[in-house]
Amino acid sequence: MSEAIVEIFDEELDAGGGLKREISWTHAIWVATGAPALVLFSIGAIAATVGSPSWLCWMASVGIGAIQMFTYAEVSGMFTHKSGGAAISGSMAWLKYGKVFPAISAWTYWLGWTPVIAIGTSLASGYVLSALFPATSPINTWNFVLVNLGFLQSGLALQINAGFFLSVFLVLVCFFIQSKGILSIARVQMVFAISSLVPLALIGIVPLITGDAPLSHFTPFVPLSHDAKGNVISGMWNGAGWTLFGAGLFIAAWSTYAAETALIYCREFTNPRKDTVKAAIGITIVCLFFYTLVPLSFQGALGLTGLLDPGIYSGAGVGLAMAHMVGLSGTGVDIIIVMLLVTLLLSVMAAIAGSARTLFQSSKDGFLPKYLSITNKNGTPTRAMWTDLSLNLVLLTMSNDVFLLAISNVCYMTFFFINLQSGWMHRMDRPGWTRPYRAPTWLIAAGAVLGFFDMFLIGVGANSYGNGVLVGGFIVVFAIIPIFAYRHYVVDKGKFPPNFSADIQPGGPVTTVAFKAGIWPYVAVAGAAAAVIFGNLIAVY
Repeated sequence: MSEAIVEIFDEELDAGGGLKREISWTHAIWVATGAPALVLFSIGAIAATVGSPSWLCWMASVGIGAIQMFTYAEVSGMFTHKSGGAAISGSMAWLKYGKVFPAISAWTYWLGWTPVIAIGTSLASGYVLSALFPATSPINTWNFVLVNLGFLQSGLALQINAGFFLSVFLVLVCFFIQSKGILSIARVQMVFAISSLVPLALIGIVPLITGDAPLSHFTPFVPLSHDAKGNVISGMWNGAGWTLFGAGLFIAAWSTYAAETALIYCREFTNPRKDTVKAAIGITIVCLFFYTLVPLSFQGALGLTGLLDPGIYSGAGVGLAMAHMVGLSGTGVDIIIVMLLVTLLLSVMAAIAGSARTLFQSSKDGFLPKYLSITNKNGTPTRAMWTDLSLNLVLLTMSNDVFLLAISNVCYMTFFFINLQSGWMHRMDRPGWTRPYRAPTWLIAAGAVLGFFDMFLIGVGANSYGNGVLVGGFIVVFAIIPIFAYRHYVVDKGKFPPNFSADIQPGGPVTTVAFKAGIWPYVAVAGAAAAVIFGNLIAVY
């Protein structure tokens, strides 16, 4: 796509009150620093599920995520007039082969990110209440059950407790900041990042330097298991052991793959041709650092006994554990809890900014309801943000954040499969289009293969976090079909918006699209389904 076409799109969108080009790649990295902060969301659940090899899950997962970023960087650079990053740019490769594929891509991306708002503020409120009140205090034990969801997972329910009200307050604060526009968001995120990622880095480094992470805490290097009475014991590298390791890789991906969020802001870069690849490389380096050191130190400092504490699995006790890792007590604990709370809000802010822009662009392109494409005077997609808020007020009542995270990750991994295949599909169908960054062909191929591995991980690992996760997750994935059908066939009478035609019509105002992928996209979909089924069949629970 030529620079002239991008400029035409910019003029049309800016005149219509759309997103504004006012940030650089460094701003995008500051906004996306919520990605490494996601380590706090599932570090406890993975450690308590997998045991001693949990740190290896994180290292392997962030390595996979880094390889996948090369595909996203190339694809996002092809559509720099669009917001939404790889979720939008990658899905364009699929449109000719089925209109519903781009809708599924945007939908699953949104559902992969928007629960960060509920889970992040829920964990933050848990940190605060755990630090201020004893576990047996009425403020920590009171709850009112709204709906019993025990048929999905034992003990699962929609409920209201003290944490719910504190979480709602934190969500509203974050939404207020987000409404000020992307440049203001980037500045706030920079302050948040400096004040929160520095202590997180210290948590990752200090125990390794001081010798408080003894090698004995990493052995025996085998997954966890349970005896006949349900007691935790050391397992083996058998079917059950590898299933647990796969479950760790599955849930870690929800955090480690999130570096791609830096590419959501292509539409708001002042120089998208250069800023796109710089943002991709920069955030990948940051994620590699945090996702390698923090889990390694966490396991080394706590050991297996510490990892099995109930507060570690739920996440509420992770803040206190990390404060003790760096030898703090009294006021020092309170300070580190506040800093980690800010770290969680960093992720929440990134989720609000990213997921809302995906809804906005998908609405403008004709896949989601029209009302989502409205922005305020600051160029912020406020209608999409209010949709995020409404859903997350419901998600905040979920009694088990890990179950919610697992359902969300079925959606997120589905998105990754769709968009990792878009690299080779765009190469075949749009060979002449301008690519500010062109990834090595072997990395595009590696990304495509990893897309199938991601689907395999869904099959292997999803049900480790609840028997209803696999089926429930795919029910949520395909819930977009009636929504898209109504927008496209009822509201738009089977036609896409006029400003969308340049991206999809061969011989239009851009370089001709030669649809040469043939049957291979459908073969890929069949392969993805087979990978999920195979993974589920070989899993040993």
